[in-house]
Amino acid sequence: MNDFRLPRLPVPKHSPIPIALTIAGSDSGGGAGLQADVKTFAALGVHGTTVVTCITAQNPARVLGIEPCRPDMVRQQLEAVLAELPPAAAKTGMLYSADTIHAVSRFFQRRPQVPLVVDPVMVATSGAQLLSPAALELLKRELLPLATVIMPNVREAEVLVGTKLRSVEDLRAAARALHGVYGGAALVKGGHLRGFKEAVDIFYDGKQELLLSAPFIRGVRTHGTGCTYSAAVTAWLARGCSLPQAVARAKDFITQAIARSQTAAGHCVLRTV
Repeated sequence: MNDFRLPRLPVPKHSPIPIALTIAGSDSGGGAGLQADVKTFAALGVHGTTVVTCITAQNPARVLGIEPCRPDMVRQQLEAVLAELPPAAAKTGMLYSADTIHAVSRFFQRRPQVPLVVDPVMVATSGAQLLSPAALELLKRELLPLATVIMPNVREAEVLVGTKLRSVEDLRAAARALHGVYGGAALVKGGHLRGFKEAVDIFYDGKQELLLSAPFIRGVRTHGTGCTYSAAVTAWLARGCSLPQAVARAKDFITQAIARSQTAAGHCVLRTV
């Protein structure tokens, strides 16, 4: 019998690591939702904690089913995480129901010190509706005023501001309108604008405006870019960056993740590590 021994490993130094929290739905396909958020947190050197808002049966092509968690269970998850692993920053993704939005909003009303990134997930890439009309009204009334930064894509921004967005100037106007209505910063993502050679996003916080642009990467149909982008902003905030620094670094991160994307069973998947 051969004597096989594992090499002696160094004793870990247990250096502290920043903590970030994602409050979102689970994606059984692994490309979006909580799964994308946790992968992004890990890639950026942040410990990721999670609150599951709903379970989805989905893949990159479509959403087959959605089962929301009870609001009491969402609240218990929040309390469990905050009791022992207080996050330096948090994000919301797919909240789905009005009851869940209310539970999350009430929780963060008592914790204004935690920077909150709100990705107002309304429609899946496949076209499935991920937010009910009643939930949308509660999102606007209760959660968006608590956000440190709101990160809508073009379609979501159109719903929130009530006008079509067709140009970079429209993105600028939408970012300013969102800041004016809800008080926090806005990062309006222009990746769905047609006819542009670059993916342009506009950030506005009432004092500073940033135009963040990167070349479109043709021939790549990705899933989970919005989740990954907002998770990257959250991670950089947890690491101590200012909000303008966090959004600029997150833009670079998501651009590189798309550029390095790979295929799994013929579907494009972001490469975040």
